[in-house]
Amino acid sequence: MTGFEAQNDDMTIDTATIETTTRGPLRHDDPRFTFAKAVTLAGEVIGAVRPDQLDDPTPCGAMDVRSLLGHLLEVLDRVAVIGREENPFAAPPVPPVADDAWMDVWQETAHAVQASWSDPAVLDRIVELPWSQVSGGETLDGYVSELTVHTWDLAVATGQHPSWDDEVVAVGFAAIRKILPDCDRAAMIAAAAESMPPELRDFPSPFADAVPVAPTHP
Repeated sequence: MTGFEAQNDDMTIDTATIETTTRGPLRHDDPRFTFAKAVTLAGEVIGAVRPDQLDDPTPCGAMDVRSLLGHLLEVLDRVAVIGREENPFAAPPVPPVADDAWMDVWQETAHAVQASWSDPAVLDRIVELPWSQVSGGETLDGYVSELTVHTWDLAVATGQHPSWDDEVVAVGFAAIRKILPDCDRAAMIAAAAESMPPELRDFPSPFADAVPVAPTHP
């Protein structure tokens, strides 16, 4: 896919340039198309973060803006590793990034995803993760959810109001609903952690149980 870096002057995605290396432009129902749009939106927000905001708090637990940017890079790098059929939890941590280099590193990592997912066969291969064993396409949908949620965290933390893509949000929401039950999420996360390397198991549960939301909630 060349679409992960396909942005025009106002940082919106140029869907005509989202293509595979083998079959031409992607169909709009291709999971890589939606993922590319999520990557582009995240890049738009990352590109607008100022160096003086890097130590600011975020809605994402104890993460400040710098930590959240690092986590977003780790997520994107994990997707690249999965596309190469490697163990995503054996990948080395993302090295430190200079205050003014986050966008450059984001684009480089997006290029790595592009290369590793260019073969359509990757979409049908079963990907085994501690919390799911689904196809590559469904795995990408799950990471659309993670990217979109953390893009929102970053936007809120830095006072940005991006134009959210309805399709990206819908795909991400549907994917996370498939993975997470409404209740007993801590137990599910604890069971998933047992399948991870020992050094990665000690983390707080990232999801509380679902709560009712009023229909008029913004």
